[in-house]
Amino acid sequence: MANRLCIPLLFIALTAVAGTTPVFAAAPMDLTRSVLERARKIVDTEEPHNEKLAQLSNLLGDFLDTETIGRQALDKHWPKFSPAQQKEFLSLFRELFQRTYVQKLLLFEKPDFGYTGEEVNGDSARVDTTIMTPRDEFTVSYMLRNAGGVWRAIDIKIEDMSLTANFRRQLDRLLTNAEPEEILKRMRKKYGPGQNQKGGEDDL
Repeated sequence: MANRLCIPLLFIALTAVAGTTPVFAAAPMDLTRSVLERARKIVDTEEPHNEKLAQLSNLLGDFLDTETIGRQALDKHWPKFSPAQQKEFLSLFRELFQRTYVQKLLLFEKPDFGYTGEEVNGDSARVDTTIMTPRDEFTVSYMLRNAGGVWRAIDIKIEDMSLTANFRRQLDRLLTNAEPEEILKRMRKKYGPGQNQKGGEDDL
């Protein structure tokens, strides 16, 4: 009788744990591969340019932790922004970073991806990849962080050049002589709602 009761009770316990804990969360390499392969399929379609950008932005929304990237990019200047300005900055920065990433890495002619390495250290990970086109090949590394059982990218390095560090340098230079509202005004013109998405600028 005791043995008969143990099996359903064990099943109930495991089901409860599975419902609250992301035990089967994708590993960093598996997650990155899944996102890039789905991105490649979008790029390979005959959809208009702006439609591809919209689909890629939706795909990348859960993969890129642009809030963390934006805070790191502002660095010491973060306290200069009011809470309302911080919120607007992060919203505009998400559009800026995603557009920069898409234009630099995904909108190539017939891109293909190679997956060359994964290094996991606790809640941090690095996934090394290559992008290959008929004319070029270069390395791209994704720095990821695990938060609540979900891996998200907090930086991207193209040939060892960090996109986050690039934006940090730009913002530091601009905010040395400009107020936060001036930076936001510039960003609204380029990356605010309804602005042309064709540009591939990685400048503020």
